[in-house]
Amino acid sequence: MRRSVLTYILLLSAVLLSAQPPLKTVPDLDFARFSLNHIAFDGDSSAFGKLFSKMDTLFLEGKGKVSVLHMGGSHVQGGTMTRALRNDLLSVGTEFGVLGDLDGGRGLVFPFSAAKTNNPSSFKTRVEGEWTSAKSVQREPSSRLGLSGMAVSTSDTTASLRIVLVPRHQGPEDVHMSFSSVRVLGWSAGGGMEPVVVSDCGDTLAGVPADSSWLFSLPCLQDSVKIAFRGGKGPFTLTGVYLDRDEPGITVSGVGVNGASLVAYSRCQDLERDLALVHPDLAVLAIGINDAMPVDFSGEAFKARYRALIARIRSVNPDCALLFVTNNDSFRRSRKRGYYVNANGEKARAAFKELCAECGGGVWDQYEIMGGTGSMRKWELAGMARRDKIHFTDEGYTILGDLLYDALMEKYNEHLNRTGR
Repeated sequence: MRRSVLTYILLLSAVLLSAQPPLKTVPDLDFARFSLNHIAFDGDSSAFGKLFSKMDTLFLEGKGKVSVLHMGGSHVQGGTMTRALRNDLLSVGTEFGVLGDLDGGRGLVFPFSAAKTNNPSSFKTRVEGEWTSAKSVQREPSSRLGLSGMAVSTSDTTASLRIVLVPRHQGPEDVHMSFSSVRVLGWSAGGGMEPVVVSDCGDTLAGVPADSSWLFSLPCLQDSVKIAFRGGKGPFTLTGVYLDRDEPGITVSGVGVNGASLVAYSRCQDLERDLALVHPDLAVLAIGINDAMPVDFSGEAFKARYRALIARIRSVNPDCALLFVTNNDSFRRSRKRGYYVNANGEKARAAFKELCAECGGGVWDQYEIMGGTGSMRKWELAGMARRDKIHFTDEGYTILGDLLYDALMEKYNEHLNRTGR
């Protein structure tokens, strides 16, 4: 009997140690090049070795956290691609057969509807009161900005914001993400107006102030939160909300503003403060579609601006793995020519590859994977890209998020095979 138990334990251990995260199934599109769906390394890739070691600790031992940061423009503000990547990563524990759900907290969010712009698809925002906004895409933003690239301000003491996380896959019985702490990022110009949190348990909580933020510990796990205000003179300016929980898991924060370029990110004075909070183990750098729109696009200027951003990221976490995402194919429009291919897509792609070799990152060549020059029209005809031939539909973004997850897990599985895990 004891021998049978020992044999069972040894067999179970072998299964767990040889297990690998499964890949997603994506539609077969004859105009795409999904056979090229890989991450390429050129130069020092040691940061990915450290990332994969943290994933080992989480996936195989159930310990620690992994933080992913997805940076871009409107492709990220819309949230669907980031959401697909997040959902895929959080499901690894269940599908891997080793752990349960890997919800490590929702991470950094911003109430975009308070700025009268579109909200990411993974949460909803309900706004009361009068608000003004500032954005990184403005030449001279009226407020200091953090990593979110947005700020909203109010002097209305009756103003409030409610953030509600939506089900991960929008199924009838699907789970919501949840959090046990809320950090409100911002400040009061007059010094007297400060945030309070009304929890789902019915309590009104005061926060602990620290470094232009207030930290609220919640009495219960919840999937929504109301932020209100108390005190006198304002205005209060909010630049982000960080939703966290204590359990081991994965946090995926998406940051992007419609129209944002590398120049826009350079205007975010408090970027390092928020990067320290997110502390990414992996930064998915997908900024570039707006940089490559001008006819006089310069690959050298593009790389110089990226170097400045990378320096800011690595000043917070020198071990952060960098994954460059090349621009999608896109079109311009003119009265004379109608829609025509933006030839800068190829130039930006070359610049991304040079940055990868120089900075020791990886490249996910979205441009080639989706089909290369002119392929955006084919995605549009298939119902997976919008008529502007720049943005994708929700289905298109979901496919891209699944592909990015597959490419990352392919490299992680190679790591498992190489290390004998």
